[in-house]
Amino acid sequence: MTTSPLTGEEPPAIVIDGLNKWYGDYHALRNVELSVKRGERIVICGPSGSGKSTLIRCINALETHQEGAITVNGTQLSSNFKAIDEIRRDVGMVFQGFNLFPHLTILENCMLAPMRVRRQPLAEAEERARHFLARVRIPEQADKYPGQLSGGQQQRVAIARALCMSPSVMLFDEPTSALDAEMVKEVLDIMVDLAEEGMTMLCVTHEMGFARQVADRVIFMDAGQIVEMNTPAEFFGNPRHERTRTFLAQVLH
Repeated sequence: MTTSPLTGEEPPAIVIDGLNKWYGDYHALRNVELSVKRGERIVICGPSGSGKSTLIRCINALETHQEGAITVNGTQLSSNFKAIDEIRRDVGMVFQGFNLFPHLTILENCMLAPMRVRRQPLAEAEERARHFLARVRIPEQADKYPGQLSGGQQQRVAIARALCMSPSVMLFDEPTSALDAEMVKEVLDIMVDLAEEGMTMLCVTHEMGFARQVADRVIFMDAGQIVEMNTPAEFFGNPRHERTRTFLAQVLH
């Protein structure tokens, strides 16, 4: 990624310009504008149905938008399959459900995409898979199957699997919402580590402690719009909008 000759700054990792999306007559995203710097950590929160997950799923074309533009690392998302593939190779995604292949071992789950998409040789793919399983603190689970692991362990595998593709951006779609309370911390700890290493991250979550700890900016969405966006200190300490204050009163009890 080249720097601007005028400012000396790298271009943003993600630029979202005038994004609109409908499901039939339902206006799911309304004129969303967002620019994310490389290495920036964004936490997106809001009530159910506010458009949070739809927004980040549009970034790697898991959802299609009808108006506006999304640019990731200089590549504009379009209906062109080459552009979509280029962006998906560079953007990791961790879902609420772990989406692991139950018939493959943990190691095989992590090796599959690098071998098929990036054409990595088997030995290189295995080395990287074992490296990232160690990185998420479960190297001893490599030869087990997803059904033999706890929910927290499976989510850590999902994170390792995404990292095996060497993404420059990681998207997290409520990664702890399907976990029991005691499993949430082990997944959040891994995400905190990634944030501290400078990974560009967009995370949809209700874990406000995580937002306070790692976010550069917190975004509050409602009715498909970005209602408020600020630093954690200002967002939690001095929310500007009544809708934000109501939401925080509900989640910070």
